[in-house]
Amino acid sequence: MLNPTAAYVAPTTAELDRMHELYRHLHTHPELSMQEHRTADFIAAELDALGAENFRCGGTGVVGLLRNGEGPVVAFRADTDALPIAEDTGLEYASSATGTLEDGTNVPVMHGCGHDTHVTALLTAARVLARSADAWSGTIVLLFQPGEETAAGARAMVDDGLWDRAPRPEVVLGQHVMPLQAGTINISTGTAMAMADSLRVVVRGRQSHGSQPQDSIDPIVLASHMVTRLQTIVSRELAPTSPAVLTVGTFHAGLKENIIPDRAEFTINVRSLTEDVRAHVLSAIERIVNAEAAASGAPAPVIEKLYDFPANVNDPASTARVISALRGALGEDNVNDAPPLMGSEDFGHLGSAIGVPTVYWMFGGFDLAQGKPPVNHSPYFGPIPEPTLSTAVAAAVASVLAWVGSDR
Repeated sequence: MLNPTAAYVAPTTAELDRMHELYRHLHTHPELSMQEHRTADFIAAELDALGAENFRCGGTGVVGLLRNGEGPVVAFRADTDALPIAEDTGLEYASSATGTLEDGTNVPVMHGCGHDTHVTALLTAARVLARSADAWSGTIVLLFQPGEETAAGARAMVDDGLWDRAPRPEVVLGQHVMPLQAGTINISTGTAMAMADSLRVVVRGRQSHGSQPQDSIDPIVLASHMVTRLQTIVSRELAPTSPAVLTVGTFHAGLKENIIPDRAEFTINVRSLTEDVRAHVLSAIERIVNAEAAASGAPAPVIEKLYDFPANVNDPASTARVISALRGALGEDNVNDAPPLMGSEDFGHLGSAIGVPTVYWMFGGFDLAQGKPPVNHSPYFGPIPEPTLSTAVAAAVASVLAWVGSDR
């Protein structure tokens, strides 16, 4: 069991001060997925200052290595990308950054999901571990992964030879801030987060003047029927004990109020916990979309896969080991067994690509006594209080030491 009062577990005052500087800098300077160039430069400079080997991987990803003699290899991942959100926190260090989406649209950018917190915690944990060489032996692989929000980053790093260029770990660890009580951790055994699939549907009709609907095949009416009917997949085709979520997140059609357009477009996001449910939902989407088009006499629609996230599964034996370490560092009552979330992550790909176990948990980001916290992906997400940052650092250090610590 780890000793939570040991010098190598808790950051020093100077490290805490630097931790806050890191967080504020990262929060002020967010970058969109797979465009994290300045963020990567900043992380690499911090690793250089620690004397840690590092290299770029997957475009804007950074891999750091802390080597300390013979021993196990353990990897810890922090995601680095931000979101196209206009920040409305009122913080003095709020983001005013902008970025460009793939379609050329200029958008505001914000760390509205706490990835700045994740990077801050891992850099600070690296600093604690680097000056505590007498407390552990082995190799720690620090993974600063881009593009989590688009499911591109983990695959990009693996495809760029991540596990040929870095030592292969025994386990890959990771964590995420959530609107839970600061100082607490929720962790699942087995399935931790859902698979996700995102699709674009292009509905094709026939254009006409708004006063002559008889000459049209109205793609707006047709697509609206599709959207409504798609909601019956979860409510009427799946058993209540088989969780799934189907969301239509965007809908675009037309340019003028008196023209029936020739096409409409919408996007779908699906979350599921098992392959059987996933397959059923995706098949039902195709069936419904094509059947509605046929019923309207419209051309066959186009269904395009945008991206997908793998299931995030916590290896039971490794999870038990992490839970023991977390409870030793943070207290028995602050680490909670939790059911799986319907949210998704590409984190699992980092381990599944080489057949090693992964463990992923959620840490609390807010003082619930202050009222209802903002949810992730919100323009109000922040500020992150001191207990949250310290908890994330302690969790990172404790979980890593569960594999490489001298008292393991």
